[in-house]
Amino acid sequence: MRRNVSFNMPVELEKRICQLVISRLNGDQIRNDAYVQTLKDLVAKGVGGFIVFGGSRGELGDFIHELQSLAEVPLFIASDIERGVGQQIDGAGFLPCPMAMAAALDRKNPEDAALLRRALDGLADEALDSGINMPLIPVMDVNQEPDNPIICTRAFSDDPETVSWFGSEYIRALEQAGLISCAKHFPGHGDTVTDSHIALPVIRKSLKELTGTDLAPFVKAVGTGVSSLMVGHLAVPCLDEIPATFSRKIMQGLLREQMGFTGLIVTDALDMNALNNYGDMPVKCLNAGADVLLHPADVSALVNRLLSAVASGEVVEDTVNKAVGRILKAKERLARLPQREADYDGNRGLSSDIAGRSITLVKNTPGLLPLKGKNRAGLVVAGDPGLSSDSPLFSEFGGVDAAGSETVLVAIFTTVAAWRESSGISNEERERIAAIIKKAKKSILVSFGSPYVLRYFGEADILIAAYESTHQVQESVIKRLVGEKTFMGRLPVKLNGVGR
Repeated sequence: MRRNVSFNMPVELEKRICQLVISRLNGDQIRNDAYVQTLKDLVAKGVGGFIVFGGSRGELGDFIHELQSLAEVPLFIASDIERGVGQQIDGAGFLPCPMAMAAALDRKNPEDAALLRRALDGLADEALDSGINMPLIPVMDVNQEPDNPIICTRAFSDDPETVSWFGSEYIRALEQAGLISCAKHFPGHGDTVTDSHIALPVIRKSLKELTGTDLAPFVKAVGTGVSSLMVGHLAVPCLDEIPATFSRKIMQGLLREQMGFTGLIVTDALDMNALNNYGDMPVKCLNAGADVLLHPADVSALVNRLLSAVASGEVVEDTVNKAVGRILKAKERLARLPQREADYDGNRGLSSDIAGRSITLVKNTPGLLPLKGKNRAGLVVAGDPGLSSDSPLFSEFGGVDAAGSETVLVAIFTTVAAWRESSGISNEERERIAAIIKKAKKSILVSFGSPYVLRYFGEADILIAAYESTHQVQESVIKRLVGEKTFMGRLPVKLNGVGR
């Protein structure tokens, strides 16, 4: 049984303010002496923690352990590991993206629920082994906008009950492992065509709509015992006219008072462009009720601004103290995190199994599958060329001329990432693919990434949703196209009458 350890409030105001900050840690720069010294200087000043991007598993874990040994108070080591620790750290494992998890596993099936828990326990083990104690998951957004450029397959579903169930399972597994889970992006980033890395999304829903859809998973997360909750850079006029990150009505009134949340309120990254038109971000966030200021562009500038704000009375010192108090309470258990062995090989096999289960036959024309024979299908590749350049599809189907083939296999590669502005394909590519399908005698279309692109091609004979573009997923699709494996996935979103 773990013993909790309590920490005293730092006497110096600067150290208390530093506790509010989670700064960036580039794992691929930790061999640079000057960079390492910069990080150690932040630890000496009392920084609250780091958000990790990149690095290799063993080396990074050792370095984080070194930083923790230098800290007076345990550091938050946060990371966006929605698709497993391998999403950020080389040598660690991957999990299918949230939407693929929902496609693969039936929440009403006890065996599937047990499989999910095994996968999440493996994720927790790998996080602990890598030094991560604050996984910035789960995504609790309900993706109801097909053209959402930044959530899309990062969400479990467009159904709030499905999102609530899967998210709660993630929270339970992480919290029981001693980790600090983080539900995001409150009050809901799923119904917008704007990427908050680029501009401020505006969610124009009524309070009734918001409550019944977007807020429901966060209510469930609070009830499940999530330790932290990330507020998105979103404008939600039915709640407040100002961005949620600056809104006391949303953080204090809705989240604290109405929903009863007592854990940590974390801002989304403060270097994002959504708030570019608003000045004085740290002061506004703190006064609104934020406890943790995530990923500022300049830590020293932020700390100095808050020091001057306290001196001038713009920020009451008790506001700082209350936030630090919640941070120290959350860190009590970090001093006694359990040691757990990570079974990387076993986790990899489990992930591969779930990824295969997720492949979804959205539309079928009997008799076309499985593909057999030398001239079984001519391959056409579309979407992001960087994702398809070394595709195993080329060795399997690339030797057949698509123009002269009776059956055409169209593989569309897309991804969801910050700053890209789109999770789909261009109008020009849509027209090109539609022309290929129209000309072909038989057509099979596979979406490696966003399933929403399938809604444009209802004329195709077969539509398949594969929610990611990894080689693992592509190999899984190939096995199903040639009849070695069966399709098991269920579509977690609506596609304008196609599929579910």
